[in-house]
Amino acid sequence: MSDEERRSRRRLTLALWVLSLLFGAAGLAAGSEGWSPTQAWALLQGPEGELLIGQIRAPRTLGAWLTGALLGLAGAVAQGLFRNPLADPYLLGSASGAVLGVVVVLAASMLAGQSLSLATAELIARFGLVGAAFIGALIGVMLTLSLARGAQQTARLLLAGVVVGVLLSAMSDLVTTAAPDALRGKQAFLLGSTGFLGWGSCAVMGLGLLVALPLAWRLSRALDALTLGEDSATSLGVSLPKVRFAMVLVLALATGLAVSQAGLIAFVGLVSPHLVRRFSAATHGYLLVASAAMGGVLLLAADVLARSLTAPQEQPVGVLTAVLGGGYLIWLLHRRRVHP
Repeated sequence: MSDEERRSRRRLTLALWVLSLLFGAAGLAAGSEGWSPTQAWALLQGPEGELLIGQIRAPRTLGAWLTGALLGLAGAVAQGLFRNPLADPYLLGSASGAVLGVVVVLAASMLAGQSLSLATAELIARFGLVGAAFIGALIGVMLTLSLARGAQQTARLLLAGVVVGVLLSAMSDLVTTAAPDALRGKQAFLLGSTGFLGWGSCAVMGLGLLVALPLAWRLSRALDALTLGEDSATSLGVSLPKVRFAMVLVLALATGLAVSQAGLIAFVGLVSPHLVRRFSAATHGYLLVASAAMGGVLLLAADVLARSLTAPQEQPVGVLTAVLGGGYLIWLLHRRRVHP
């Protein structure tokens, strides 16, 4: 590694730390009336500070960072696995599976409300959505692995993911056709939101990140070998089926946790590795960690904007990430066309 590469890594690492702290402080100061540091400071001095800052804004801010970190990590793993810079965490059917799980629970709770008490139906809808989304995401990935007959061939795995995604999306459309009242909940899930993140969500995602990140780090050398081609990686002693299967597990865990807690957040997992490569040429070991931190910064910034742009009305954070991320990719493609 050259001195210039070391310096670029240090600069990027410092920038990610600083931006995380700055946007974290901005998240604590962003409320129903927009971004206001003076109001946040006044709240801390009063009796409502512990509730608004400690139980609402703080877990939401940390949860947004953790959600983005999981998606950034999953995006870097997906792009390394498929050796494609346009790969994103939702390629293996996890998104469609999560949506189907949410729609099924919503429809079931609405049907149950006809025979059960309203409180029981609300309990099923509230606490069953997260579990259903996570289980649905895992089922989508397992179906993809089954259809692809394992993880031996990335092309077959990618094609199987597309097929499973289309199939599960069609099934969720059928459920909403039979239970139209579930359509509104499905739309909210598709738009993504960090507004329901609490300390419990932060604990779950933090634990998942602590499991997924070290495992991905151990696979980083195999990802570096894969950049040379499958034959070269095999000649270097890499067991491709085992490595691919382990990477799919990391991808499923990170994506499933993020989606189950915050819904479908677009472009964060796709853009984060691109930004890291733009500012620092690095092997996959550093790329995976930096992409996780970059994803946390991006989603945290989008969350602050979602709360502040049109206050007191809040915008869906998934819409902002789609607009900003899509705009960045359009600019990047235009720039490469003009300056090849």
